Amino acid sequence: MADIQIYTTRFCPFCIRAKQLLNDKGLAFNEIPVDNDPALRRKMAEKAGKHTVPQIWINEDHVGGCNELFAIAKLGRLDNLD
Repeated sequence: MADIQIYTTRFCPFCIRAKQLLNDKGLAFNEIPVDNDPALRRKMAEKAGKHTVPQIWINEDHVGGCNELFAIAKLGRLDNLD
């Protein structure tokens, strides 16, 4: 089973879409909300090199955000992660 980490904020439409895609694929993920935690958001930004959400990792690989997640899904790379 893949280790999927997704940094989110509560009302971000891209976060909602990314989580819905993962749910639709039946993939479990660890959601890390950064809404009210500036230190955690800074840590995410340092790790990702970007400050926007969502930021997604699959195992140790940084996928990027929502658009990148949908792109790899289109290539079928999410299909064998469960």
